[in-house]
Amino acid sequence: MNIINRLISKIIQFFLGSEYERRSSAMAKEKEAGVYVGEPATKARNFEDDYHAATNMLRMRMDRSFPDNFHARLGSGKNSPYDHGEDRALAVDTTSTAIALALRNGATVKQAAEAGAESVGI
Repeated sequence: MNIINRLISKIIQFFLGSEYERRSSAMAKEKEAGVYVGEPATKARNFEDDYHAATNMLRMRMDRSFPDNFHARLGSGKNSPYDHGEDRALAVDTTSTAIALALRNGATVKQAAEAGAESVGI
């Protein structure tokens, strides 16, 4: 009985499995050729590309206003260093949220970068 169940499952897998393999290999070939683009992939890729472009536009302004782990003295007579790392981390969180919201609401890359800059006052 056990051998018959295995034989039946192998036959079903042979017929149905080859159909799924053909379908998946056809989709892979279309994706490689640039013909097939699914709707969710297009939205995610465009949002991600726009998000990275906006953050790259804003990076130089962020570096000037929020140095990366730059230690500086608070006053002329004081000898205590100040770590800007926490300020930068908060600013990056705030700008990335503003950029993402602006892009989700239909803003262009430049408008999203400006929204991120305005969110931290630069």
